[in-house]
Amino acid sequence: MLDWYLYPKDVAKTIAKNEKVKRKARKLTQRELAGRSGVTLASLKRFEQTGEISLVSLLKIAEVLEEKSAFIELFTTKEYSSIQEVIDERKCRQSK
Repeated sequence: MLDWYLYPKDVAKTIAKNEKVKRKARKLTQRELAGRSGVTLASLKRFEQTGEISLVSLLKIAEVLEEKSAFIELFTTKEYSSIQEVIDERKCRQSK
């Protein structure tokens, strides 16, 4: 889990670094990932270097790398079935 004090640029660079690791683990070159995702090679290279990319392009890359579900869950509201679930989740967050 990312800490609250990270700047957006830091988060973007971390996401880019994680994408690069995943791409390499799948033995994909930048050119191959760009071709499969429909993202230009220049955009992919810029993303891996700076963390800057459009959301649509990032989603295309995430789909190829089978990570799109992480975006679908972004900004969702969890529904609790009891007050104890709320308490447990807060305790878990505080311990991190």
